[in-house]
Amino acid sequence: MAGERVLVIDDSPTIAKVVQLVLTKAGLEVRTAGDGEAGLEAARQQPPDLILLDFVMPRMNGYQFCRELMADARLKDIPVVLMSAKGDQVGERFVKVMGIVDYITKPFSPEAITAVVQHTIDKYGRRRGEVSRPILSAGEEVAAGQAAEARGAALSEVRDRIAEVVGARVAALVALADAAHENGSAHGQVPTDHTAITEAARAALDDDILGAILAAVDPALFGDDAPGLRGDLRVVPLAEVLQLLDVQEQSGVLSVHRTGADVEIYFRRGRIELAIATGVPEEFLLGRFIVDAELMTRAEFDRFLESRQPGAKLIGGQLVKLGHLTDADLKTCLGRQTSELVYEVLRWRFGSFRFAAGRELPAPAIEASLELDVEAILMEGFRRVDEWHLIERAIDDFDLVFLRNEDAVAQMGRGRLTREELSILELVNGKNSVKDIIRKSRMGSFEVSKMLYRLLSIKLIRRRVMPVAV
Repeated sequence: MAGERVLVIDDSPTIAKVVQLVLTKAGLEVRTAGDGEAGLEAARQQPPDLILLDFVMPRMNGYQFCRELMADARLKDIPVVLMSAKGDQVGERFVKVMGIVDYITKPFSPEAITAVVQHTIDKYGRRRGEVSRPILSAGEEVAAGQAAEARGAALSEVRDRIAEVVGARVAALVALADAAHENGSAHGQVPTDHTAITEAARAALDDDILGAILAAVDPALFGDDAPGLRGDLRVVPLAEVLQLLDVQEQSGVLSVHRTGADVEIYFRRGRIELAIATGVPEEFLLGRFIVDAELMTRAEFDRFLESRQPGAKLIGGQLVKLGHLTDADLKTCLGRQTSELVYEVLRWRFGSFRFAAGRELPAPAIEASLELDVEAILMEGFRRVDEWHLIERAIDDFDLVFLRNEDAVAQMGRGRLTREELSILELVNGKNSVKDIIRKSRMGSFEVSKMLYRLLSIKLIRRRVMPVAV
């Protein structure tokens, strides 16, 4: 595929956006429309080679759109691929007679939508066009690389010079201390060798420390105005940043910050190796994913935490060493934890981000080497964002308290609920807030909110009405 035009018509901005990102990366020229009317106007202005069409939309649904498309002599031969959710009532006759050449069921993977589009274009012909422009020009990429190299070279030179000066000074001071004591033992095991002290000083002066020191000397190179990708999440959605790093196969560290919480996402050649966070809820800690995977019970994990020595190595490595987990188990849990952290920051509506290109990854990221695919994470992340928007209409505050509708529960029976839904239902008692239920269930906020929303939809629970203060 090289430059063919695809029109995506879907009333979900997130679905339309992620499909656009996936197909643009595959070399296609992609436009989007939010409903059938807007899609028809876009098709008439610039006829596409293929139309990806949502079935259920406001104003003009998929059936109405295809009827109008077939009535237009210029557009009637454009192949249409239907995108329908599970449960959509799409008649077979409609698919056969209204220009629909294929269909795909939501949710779908990046690979699935790319394969369907490629197959359709190959089968029904191509319109050759200009290849869509890259997000950054070659000149901009070279300039960014040169800036990173210049910064690294400067840091290396300064480190060497400081290490030499510090090493020489410390060695001279130790020598003076030796001379002041007749037996020469006052300094104990302190090394007096100039080279050894120089190497120790060099190892202590990492890039972050030097960068902070040098920011006061040259803000243009090392301060807040240093070259790099940065911005405000209210202006630039994080999904677009992730897609950019993926497309350009960037390596470095993406730092995302909002009040009280920080997440660092480590990239190598456009893939996510690991994400770590501070200031996030307990549900994002590694222990939750170990227990969820039934690799340890909650009691076993709690006992392990109690027995840990202060300053011990990372929890994952310790558990592998003690035989509680295999390396493969740990990698699976780290993959789930990293994915959940990225899903979480995709929901952040405010905050800031900064990408340090070429920054060396920490040892845990190198060891984890998860190589997570950004497109797949975005697809699932956007699906969750869509669900969150729906859920938040009913559960707009985690301090809400719900009551069980005991008569409805008795009438329906508990056999139609999953084990997880039953456990959440048991925690609904007129006292626990949503926040309490999340904490006590040890599940993620997304999963708990989703189950509460279902229980609310089928009327097994209801909001507790708080008395109004007089």
